[in-house]
Order: sequence, then structure tokens, then C-alpha cells
Amino acid sequence: MEISVVEETPKRLVFELKGQGHTLCNGLKSRLWESKHVRMATYTIPHPLVGIPRMVVETDGEVKPRKAVSDAAESLRKSVGEFRQELKKFRW
Repeated sequence: MEISVVEETPKRLVFELKGQGHTLCNGLKSRLWESKHVRMATYTIPHPLVGIPRMVVETDGEVKPRKAVSDAAESLRKSVGEFRQELKKFRW
């Protein structure tokens, strides 16, 4: 995965997630919306076959957008780890 910052201000961050799709973007967006400091979190994929996801995150300024994204990614990572541990309990 490659992350490219397209635009960054103290309250707004726009970045691309090359090599990713809806799975990661939806999870990250959902976690971002859990923060009381996030005012907007969304993404677009211009074309489903060749498009690169572009995420837009805006905060109230109390938390920098990069910090909000980092916190959301960490929260998502922990949840995936917990899910993985639960799956190990089952015999497939």
C-alpha cells in the first residue's frame, strides 16, 4: 500500500490509498466517524477497476487530521486482531 497526501491543512487532510479498495476505506471511515473531533470522513473511488481511493478527513481543529486517521487505523487494527483471535477458536 502506498499513501500519498494530496492536500493538508490544520483541519483537513486528503490522501490516496494506492492498492486498496472499499474494505479498508469503509472500515477506516467508520472508525473516523467515532471520533467526536471528526467533522467529515469520506472517500471516493473514481473507477472500480483502475481508481485509487481518495479519502477526505476534516476535524474541528482540536485534533489534527493525521492524528485522527492514525487513531482510527489503530482502533481498526485492534478490532481485526480481536476478530482473528475469535476465529482461531473455530475449527474450519
